[in-house]
Amino acid sequence: MMIDKHALLDAALTARQNAYAPYSRFAVGAALLSEDGRVFTGCNVENRSYSLTCCAERGAVMQAVAAGCRRFTAVAVVGAPQGEIPTAPCYPCGACREVLVEFCTPDTAVYLTGEDTTLGELLPKTFILEGTPVCE
Repeated sequence: MMIDKHALLDAALTARQNAYAPYSRFAVGAALLSEDGRVFTGCNVENRSYSLTCCAERGAVMQAVAAGCRRFTAVAVVGAPQGEIPTAPCYPCGACREVLVEFCTPDTAVYLTGEDTTLGELLPKTFILEGTPVCE
């Protein structure tokens, strides 16, 4: 399947518009492309108790899993201060990288503003419990 990088980045930008970021004022959107061609999006949703905040990437993963998708071929992430247009890469945090590894391969494309990479490059030495599948 051909990946439309620009369409995936546009989906992430659209999701970013719904970010709830009253504390950091940093809005993030993410879009996942499933193996069957569906796109799932998420935005960051903050909470006054920061540990309860949900990142855009994890929000998209949870939405996809709830819809029955567990394998992805690409992810796009965009972020910038609220009211500003993203002009620099916004890298997934460590927790999001670990969650993505659960459902992606190291070769999964990661599209950021102005940069293309792979999940394996972002998290080269991931934790894998021996004898368990990385993804069902």
